[in-house]
Amino acid sequence: MFTKILVAVENNQIGHIVFQEALALAKANNASLMLVHVMSPYSDRYVNPISMDPYSFYPAIHSEAITQTLKQWDHLKQENINFLSSLCSTATQKGIKTEFTQNLGDPGRIICEIARNWQAEVIILGRRGRAGLSEFFLGSVSNYVLHHAHCSVLAVQGIAVTPPQTSETQPVSINAE
Repeated sequence: MFTKILVAVENNQIGHIVFQEALALAKANNASLMLVHVMSPYSDRYVNPISMDPYSFYPAIHSEAITQTLKQWDHLKQENINFLSSLCSTATQKGIKTEFTQNLGDPGRIICEIARNWQAEVIILGRRGRAGLSEFFLGSVSNYVLHHAHCSVLAVQGIAVTPPQTSETQPVSINAE
């Protein structure tokens, strides 16, 4: 039985599925939730001033680019706080004790550190299903957490998009006589 569940979420389809799984597990075990979101400067979702403008190393010349980047980061931080707050309210309305935190850094390491410090008994997170070279080059938060967490980990697989079947790819039935 789990009493403390750490839930790593993002504001996307997988994040909502992960949250629903966590709600069900928390309700069944009368557990409390810690919702965690990590903003990573290495993620393509977030603004990186160096990748935006090759001249951003020179603040005197491009201070406006840096100012805009900081405004975008503030907007993203607030958007994520609102998301976490909304999830927290939903869980609280269902009678589940819930808190949340947002951090900046390497997601896998931050998730493991918070789980250890909060003494979580299980971590629930999403998995995009990257494998091979894309996992190697793009990294995998779920893979890192699975190998470094001090507790159990439940990785929720994202919904795979299957291509529509054509007459060439449809299964063929063969009747053996």
